[in-house]
Amino acid sequence: MNTKLTEQYQQAVAADTAKGTYAFVSLGCAKNTVDSERMMGLLQLDGYQLVRQPDGADFVIVNTCGFIEQARKESFAAIDEMLELKRSGKTRGVIVSGCLAERQKEEMLRDRPDIDSLVGVFGREEITQVADRLLGDMVEQRSVFQPAPIRALDDTNRLRITPKHFAYLKISEGCDRLCTFCAIPKMRGKHASKTIEQIIAEAEQLAASGVKELNIVAQDTTYYGKDIYGQPRLRELLEQLDQVSGIDWIRLMYFYPMYIDQPLLKTIDQAEKIIPYIDMPLQHVNDTMLKRMSRKVNRQQIVDLVKMMRDSIEYLVLRTTLITGFPGETDEYFNELADFVRDAEFERMGVFTYSLEPDTPAAKLPDHVSQQVMDQRREQLMAIQKDISLAWNQRQLGYQMDVMIDRPHPEQPGVWLGRTFADAPDIDGLVFVTSESELANGQIASVEMVAAEAYDLIGVAVD
Repeated sequence: MNTKLTEQYQQAVAADTAKGTYAFVSLGCAKNTVDSERMMGLLQLDGYQLVRQPDGADFVIVNTCGFIEQARKESFAAIDEMLELKRSGKTRGVIVSGCLAERQKEEMLRDRPDIDSLVGVFGREEITQVADRLLGDMVEQRSVFQPAPIRALDDTNRLRITPKHFAYLKISEGCDRLCTFCAIPKMRGKHASKTIEQIIAEAEQLAASGVKELNIVAQDTTYYGKDIYGQPRLRELLEQLDQVSGIDWIRLMYFYPMYIDQPLLKTIDQAEKIIPYIDMPLQHVNDTMLKRMSRKVNRQQIVDLVKMMRDSIEYLVLRTTLITGFPGETDEYFNELADFVRDAEFERMGVFTYSLEPDTPAAKLPDHVSQQVMDQRREQLMAIQKDISLAWNQRQLGYQMDVMIDRPHPEQPGVWLGRTFADAPDIDGLVFVTSESELANGQIASVEMVAAEAYDLIGVAVD
């Protein structure tokens, strides 16, 4: 299967453009990236050719994010930019896909009638037919929406936009959680897992294409398998992924703080390829806030869970995400959160201000917090985190660490940009690596850490 796929891609890329050219704008999270890569793979196999610049392409696809207000603004800005290209005659058509398309549906076509086609999250498998209709001037069907599938869609045969050596592996789609601030279940439906066999086949295909680092993603990773096996099966999945030849690192993202037990943590600790990094968004720690958010856990459970994870996994790096300014967050509740951040010492952390989403239960809650207060609280948490991150980085000085080389520094010869196990692509820090010999993208180099900044490290490659 992998050989056939490679041959098909080579033939499609090498051939004269039989059907047309397209440019692609991919926005949003890693799950959206996988959807973008799947659509591009389908188009490439069907004879369409991807080009770097939208100016001059036959059509442009904008795969949007609709999660929070800032993401929607970014998506609308990209759509409007592409529509302006169309009006100036520099591209024939604009297709809008993804979460914002799913969330707004026909409202988007009403507000932006120049959009040629609208493709919902689960309409992505029909992207080649949409492109055919656009270039064939068949305008009778301008939108493609499909119901959320019972089983997660297949993500093989992707044309990846991540660097060759790392990829995102989506193990499930949708979410059964009813967090009051979140509209994802409305856009991506209920939780739907892939089978273990399906995921292993995809991992093997990615490994055969040169992937060294798998980043496991889902809306709710720890819930994996509950819908098809009757109970969570993440541990069994990880045991099999750990056996996939060619993969060096397996990174775990989007853990919900439930269904995490000792057998799962033991598997992670003892695995050969699963690195000791877990991303577990907590959102808050005050019991009143957690209840208002409908998070189904309380402060003590979170504290106990963090301790259990650190006790069970050697060298564990924990990443979390928090929200400031959720409706009803008082100074007292926020101060409790700030104290927790100091005590927990998460090696990696991100903070969002609350985004009012009109179609979520939280929008109807009383006691909304001003944007100014939300911003101030976010800055206060990040100031605390900056000191924690710097202290962790300083503790690495003098040690040799494995670094995944991502790319040469664009401006400094003899310097490469890479990441330790403690840093996920795009969201965490970097290691600036100097080396007398040439380093290759995807190479795991032994690097001695010689200087530390708040979020980045500086090191020298060791022969």
